[in-house]
Amino acid sequence: MSADGGPVVDPRGDTPDPDDEPADVGWAGWVLVAAVVLAVLVIPGSVYLWPAGGSVLGAHYRTAMLVLPMIPAVILGLVAVWSMKNRR
Repeated sequence: MSADGGPVVDPRGDTPDPDDEPADVGWAGWVLVAAVVLAVLVIPGSVYLWPAGGSVLGAHYRTAMLVLPMIPAVILGLVAVWSMKNRR
């Protein structure tokens, strides 16, 4: 609203076209969504389901607690650098 209560008008006469905006997030957005889902659901779920007394693929429970949280940290860091590098 302008000072006199009327609608704000662009002095150049340009009006934004709603069709110019993309309808979805694109493939880069889906990469980010996949990284977040991996970091929030998959890795904590695998830590939770890891057998406390046994080993899986030669890795014991303590090794899993040290290594598995690094996976989403590295992936989210790489996705952040990649998304800033490929920013338009």
